[in-house]
Amino acid sequence: MKVVHYSNSGNLGLIEWPDPVPGSGEVLVKVKATALNRADLLQVKGLYPPPPGESEILGLEIAGEVAAIGSEVTRWKKGDRVCALLAGGGYAQFAVVHEDLLMAIPDKLNFEEAAAIPEVFLTATQVLVLLAAIKSGDHVLIHAGASGVGTAAIQMVRKLGGKCMVTASAGKRDICLQLGAELVVDYNTEDFEAEALKWTKGKGVNIIVDPIGGSYFNKNLRSLHTDGMLIQLAFMGGAKVDEIDLSLILFKRLRITGSTLRARSLDYKAALVARFKKDILPLFDTGQLQPVIDRIYDWSDANEAHQYMESNRSQGKIILRVQD
Repeated sequence: MKVVHYSNSGNLGLIEWPDPVPGSGEVLVKVKATALNRADLLQVKGLYPPPPGESEILGLEIAGEVAAIGSEVTRWKKGDRVCALLAGGGYAQFAVVHEDLLMAIPDKLNFEEAAAIPEVFLTATQVLVLLAAIKSGDHVLIHAGASGVGTAAIQMVRKLGGKCMVTASAGKRDICLQLGAELVVDYNTEDFEAEALKWTKGKGVNIIVDPIGGSYFNKNLRSLHTDGMLIQLAFMGGAKVDEIDLSLILFKRLRITGSTLRARSLDYKAALVARFKKDILPLFDTGQLQPVIDRIYDWSDANEAHQYMESNRSQGKIILRVQD
């Protein structure tokens, strides 16, 4: 098979690769589309290697058709349209996935749309449902609101009965409002801390979802309500904080946690996928949730796609269409 791989210089190109073979509880998927994630950019730079034992091929999510099944697989058959979360291996013509991590593609979605679901919507489910236990009426602040996770989380907050404000650049304001954000703060010209307190009449928000880190950290603490929760997804704005006011954490009884998904155990991911399939995935067929796609590239143009993601101009997901 062919895969998109990267050289020591970071250049992406199609090369030949051994065909994967499914184990007893695994499914071989013929990949039709995959999606970019910032983890892919970091891996190319040598900053985020795959977990031990996982494929070194880029790509954390796929959509395609079942091509073959392992000896103990009973829930899937050849030709089924599926999408899945991966720890690696998506930028390829074929990928092996454990059967518990596969999801049937909603009937109304094509392969490109389905490839825009697994990583961001499963992350949003993990963050909002499992970690934060969001309740109806909760005020949620989402940083990088027009990102893949941001566009998924906005929709999830709305569907779960919460109220959502986001930070985003001015040019991305409209998409955030269209997806259900009540307030969009331009991080270039406005103070999200002041706006969050104004929005909540001085109380602060209940949940913050933050992939930025750095200078946002202390402002996040001051923006939280008593018993609020900060969930750190990444540190695009830096991993270091000069000073932290611990009194805010103590007296406001704040909870601070990090959240990753790629290196989680199979059992954890399977439980998350099972809950998602039961409670969230059907909402794509009813139109209550939707994948948000900015651009679709042919996978031979992976370099261009990565450069576009690096530019921070995208709104939603960037998709690679995988060709035979």
